[in-house]
Amino acid sequence: MNKKIKAAIIGATGYVGQELFRILYSHELVEVKYVTSVSYTGEKYADVYKNFNEKTDLICTEGDIEKIAEECDVMFIALPHGIASKTVNIRILEKCKVIDIGADFRIKDKTIYENWYGVKHLGEEILKEAVYGLSEIHGEEIRKARLVANPGCYTTCSILSLYPLVKENLIERDSIIIDAKSGVSGAGRKPDTGTMYCECNESVKAYKVCTHRHTPEIEQELSNAAGEEIKLIFTPHLVPMNRGIIATCYAKIKGNSDYETVKRAYEKYYKDKRYIRLLKEGKFPETNMVKGSNYVDIGIGIDKRTNRIIVIGAIDNLVKGAAGQAVQNMNIMFGLEESTAIDIPGIFPI
Repeated sequence: MNKKIKAAIIGATGYVGQELFRILYSHELVEVKYVTSVSYTGEKYADVYKNFNEKTDLICTEGDIEKIAEECDVMFIALPHGIASKTVNIRILEKCKVIDIGADFRIKDKTIYENWYGVKHLGEEILKEAVYGLSEIHGEEIRKARLVANPGCYTTCSILSLYPLVKENLIERDSIIIDAKSGVSGAGRKPDTGTMYCECNESVKAYKVCTHRHTPEIEQELSNAAGEEIKLIFTPHLVPMNRGIIATCYAKIKGNSDYETVKRAYEKYYKDKRYIRLLKEGKFPETNMVKGSNYVDIGIGIDKRTNRIIVIGAIDNLVKGAAGQAVQNMNIMFGLEESTAIDIPGIFPI
């Protein structure tokens, strides 16, 4: 590719938007042309995030989607749910590829989306063409797409941890329980009492029990893998750290499958997947092993006493769970080397 890809970050002053800009800054084939923000319109981006001091002169602008689509090759939308579905349309997609880091195009059933998110979906005309942006599963579809729905952070970790088991029918599909924990950055940058230092430090809490909006997203993708409807239990927790997700997934094993059988299933689907690291038997991931990276670390344990399998996955919620995955998808969409700008080890210690 001779010329640089012109990119816009819509909602650039949230944690995900900042992480996206940080990654794209080092992408040799991308020029970030626009950073938009409602809260900081007219301010220098480097004044909002001091880590960009002397790195960029960009000013935060309003999100004129039509104008941006005329001037850019790709648009990353890092906004709360309900906005992308009413702003992205066929005209936009004819001019510019879109990677929506929000939830609006992840769930293919409009009614399910509206029931879980409590807002009307206004982008039905393009919902059917949106590709779910989990490249380890949908890589070929992403390559041809002009609209990619970047997966949620909990969802990325949970689906990739369980996919081979479901696909190969190695577990009782009605027995899945996911116990997941996330750092506070997953709640976003907007001030909220529940994520203040004094409220969440020295404490761990479950939240949105039985109602978390990533549940139907996980069920959708695992149901597609199984070829039948899957319903599961997903319970998220907030832990006092800045970033990272760990998902501990439980299920009942079918038949007498042993560790070697399960290992072969994971290798079948993930052997050539650059950002999935399968740990050796008896080893399990920690969030500090993946922070700052685009990796998913997965460890597998089998409890023969109860005939259950325990799969533990870990990711950085801001990288593989959001911005890094978005760049990975962009690379695929534009025919670039998938690892460009994201092929770095995690940061340690942090």
